[in-house]
Amino acid sequence: MAKGEGAESGSAAGLLPTGILQAGERPAQVKKEPKKKQQLSICNKLCYAVGGAPYQVTGCALGFFLQIYLLDVAQVDPFPASIILFVGRAWDAFTDPLVGFCISKSSWTRLGRLMPWIIFSTPLAIIAYFLIWFVPDFPEVQPLWYLLFYCLFETLVTCFHVPYSALTMFISTEQSERDSATAYRMTVEVLGTVLGTAIQGQIVGQADTPCLQDTNGSAVASESANRTHSTTSLKDTQNAYLLAAGVIASIYVICAVILTLGVREQREPYETQQAEPMSFFRGLRLVMSHGPYIKLIAGFLFTSLAFMLVEGNFALFCTYTLGFRNEFQNLLLAIMSAVPFLILVALMESNLIITYVVAVAAGISVAAAFLLPWSMLPDVIDDFHLKQPHSHGTEPIFFSFYVFFTKFASGVSLGISTLSLDFAGYQTRGCSQPARVRFTLKMLVTMAPIVLILLGLLLFKLYPIDEEKRRQNKKALQALRDEASSSGCSDTDSTELASIL
Repeated sequence: MAKGEGAESGSAAGLLPTGILQAGERPAQVKKEPKKKQQLSICNKLCYAVGGAPYQVTGCALGFFLQIYLLDVAQVDPFPASIILFVGRAWDAFTDPLVGFCISKSSWTRLGRLMPWIIFSTPLAIIAYFLIWFVPDFPEVQPLWYLLFYCLFETLVTCFHVPYSALTMFISTEQSERDSATAYRMTVEVLGTVLGTAIQGQIVGQADTPCLQDTNGSAVASESANRTHSTTSLKDTQNAYLLAAGVIASIYVICAVILTLGVREQREPYETQQAEPMSFFRGLRLVMSHGPYIKLIAGFLFTSLAFMLVEGNFALFCTYTLGFRNEFQNLLLAIMSAVPFLILVALMESNLIITYVVAVAAGISVAAAFLLPWSMLPDVIDDFHLKQPHSHGTEPIFFSFYVFFTKFASGVSLGISTLSLDFAGYQTRGCSQPARVRFTLKMLVTMAPIVLILLGLLLFKLYPIDEEKRRQNKKALQALRDEASSSGCSDTDSTELASIL
């Protein structure tokens, strides 16, 4: 679709189907009908926003620390570790559309349609999360152990986060109130990423992860070197990971309780009269043939893949390539990485002060890279519903597959990166790594993300919905809402679910 397509329509009415306009010529009836606004209190918005923290806190802890935990603390070999990371992320990707489909088929209960998923998944999720950071005494079953509980946790946290995202449309019937609540939510989620990184990093950073050295100071896989001390230190490190898991699990429970007690799920008054949504596969065909959606997914895929590569390998990069073994948990508080930082750390010598300064500056661009594509998705859904005005129930498809592609790609990236370390000769528990491993880490954290980010920016340049088109779509959707309200139609407001971010 061309960038200016539809721009020749000077009014919102020009974007609406002819049948709707002809049926809607009742202006007096529209204007006489007053709207009762349902105001959400600040307390309600804060309680709703707090519900977004568990997903971000646990996601950051797993994203930054799971790889180095498997390799250096649980002492899983690089090849099975790559399988765990890939399968876990791939499974997480598949659960999003699956859970979304199951939720769409759920019936309303006294607690609502979404709240039961949040309530009943929480206790199981925190148990699975805690067991991810537990080292079993049987080394031969460790890969299966971590794969099982990693996949189980990702399933359960999806059962929490997908209904929580959809809850946006059920906290109020007023779009302005939903937008305001979403703003609160995004603020808390950004804070959640910092909180998860801080808690995990600072607690784990207090423990001295042991490494094996020979008498010359070079890293070797010698079982006899400082055996007693290293075993004690390793146990302390394992306990530190368990402590961090316990703190994060407690935050998860507290946030879930606040969300459950502070937010009341409201049913749309006309929902029981709505037309039956189209079939899943027919809706999927329509969604995947929508040009702006494909361009947005592709751009977001490359940019998110770049940051996933950095996130998964950053701790190893700081430890072995830059030599900041005792500082990487502090650097994580300052950075999620960005192109300027990646270029500088690729070219400069190891300098802790410069790394901190550039990390803080780079963090600003990371927020834009992650949040802006999500803010563009509602515009894509608006555009879709104006072109397909009689399609219902396609919003979960938009959001589920938006997440599906990015999660699946991140699983591929983590699997390939860990496998690359295996081929480069990564030494488990080594105090340092061979030159090939250090070079591989530098490529994974610098050059590869830079190329992916540039490709993503090129695709965003081709994104067809500009500001003028967005304003026209907004006016057209408002006209469609007014028409449905005045005529007593049962059509669903096409943008109600578009505020799910």
